[in-house]
Amino acid sequence: MTQKILVTLGPASMSEDIVKRCTDLGVYVFRINLSHTPLDAVAPAIEQIRSWTDVPICLDSEGAQLRNQKMTSEAVTFTEGDTVTIHFESVVGDSINISFTPRDIARQFIVGDEINLDFDHVGLRVTEAHAKNATALVTSGGTAGSNKAADVGRDLDFEPLTEKDTEAIKIGLGLGIRHFALSFANTAEDVDKMRDLCGPDATVICKIESPSGLANLGGIIERADEILIDRGDLSRKIPIEKVPFLQRRIISLARSRKTPVFVATNLLESMVTRKSPTRAEVNDVVSTLLMGADGLVLAAETAIGDYPVEAVTMIRNLINESNMWTPDTSLVEILSS
Repeated sequence: MTQKILVTLGPASMSEDIVKRCTDLGVYVFRINLSHTPLDAVAPAIEQIRSWTDVPICLDSEGAQLRNQKMTSEAVTFTEGDTVTIHFESVVGDSINISFTPRDIARQFIVGDEINLDFDHVGLRVTEAHAKNATALVTSGGTAGSNKAADVGRDLDFEPLTEKDTEAIKIGLGLGIRHFALSFANTAEDVDKMRDLCGPDATVICKIESPSGLANLGGIIERADEILIDRGDLSRKIPIEKVPFLQRRIISLARSRKTPVFVATNLLESMVTRKSPTRAEVNDVVSTLLMGADGLVLAAETAIGDYPVEAVTMIRNLINESNMWTPDTSLVEILSS
């Protein structure tokens, strides 16, 4: 089996040279992350990529996820003990003002909610809730930029697709896109809604990244064309030490149903700033391949990293090595291959 490589495009890789070099390495799809792509940039991005490669493009939805909105900079400092106003309408955030998406989601906040922003970089506790805003205390200081994922430690009422997702998917369909990823697939019904929008001929990749997605995994797999395990978002609500074992069970179940399964998050994270990976990362990638993953997803490594082509090359080399290995392969054969 030759596993697939899914490459996320972003500021670091949105160029003809990089896209063509990645194409030559045998990429399965180029991913456009709608969480980081303005709606008015979707069509131009598709058309630009299409001018460089014939590799299919996948639109990855924002989905049922809480995120802060635009900030005055990518390193706004929040100081422990300060009071922050959470606006229900969109504002450009700063150290004492913030707003969240999807629209109106912050109206569900209640006194006592603990908001963790950007993997615990900033902690906020809701102290008051009003008609037009809420007030929060900074319980853990730190910095945060625009569009960072957040969590409140309890279930909020989300639609599976945001308004932006719906419009972006319609744009994609109009331009011939046939690959779509549903972020935070929580129920089988979520997959049905995605399928209704994308059409029966689309390839729908369902991302498993929440406790609800795990609880409804069987139904999601039955309706999905492909499954993607997002280890990063899974670890927001599930102890990180359980994630490796969840990965194994999800891969096993997907393979038993003959549904392709991909794995994402932190595969080669050090290559965002370094030209070569760590030994732990290499072992993680190979272990993921040997446990049966059908593909691997590069995100920050290729979207914002300094070495996008090198990251794709490393994944390709590790796939090639994995496909040559068996439990009976000798030391001599490993070294000489």
